[in-house]
Amino acid sequence: MKAKYKQIAREQNSKLIEQAGQLVDIIQPKQGWIKAVRLALSMSGAALSKRLGGHRSTASYLERSELDGSVTINKMQQVAEAMHCRFVYAIVPKEGYGGSIEKIIEQQAEGFARSIVEQTSVHMMLEEQQLTGPDIEKEIQRLKKEIIEEMPREFWEV
Repeated sequence: MKAKYKQIAREQNSKLIEQAGQLVDIIQPKQGWIKAVRLALSMSGAALSKRLGGHRSTASYLERSELDGSVTINKMQQVAEAMHCRFVYAIVPKEGYGGSIEKIIEQQAEGFARSIVEQTSVHMMLEEQQLTGPDIEKEIQRLKKEIIEEMPREFWEV
């Protein structure tokens, strides 16, 4: 029952991540999102600073903080609210995974399965019972499916 719950949760989270992945093609403006939205709204830095309840230079400070990566998520949310916007962030799969959590899991499972089969092959070779190339690949794919279904604790340790 617990495994079924984990599977359902994984599928739901995967869908959310795939939806967020649609944002990947959006290019961050060189001046940063705060300044880009502020300028699009024709809002002065002083006006944004005032809306944030800060000093006259608060907006300028936050725009620089965004560019150097030191602004907090909480502060980005506050700035977005002050401009009648919503702050959105996500962690999505890198290119090469097709925006899919499942592809990441499949690749990890294949590496995990390959390491198990390679270790087993060494022992089988010592006993002169080793598998041939095609049989090794077949076993890796079989084990990969099993690993994905079970998701053992040590899955991410390989």
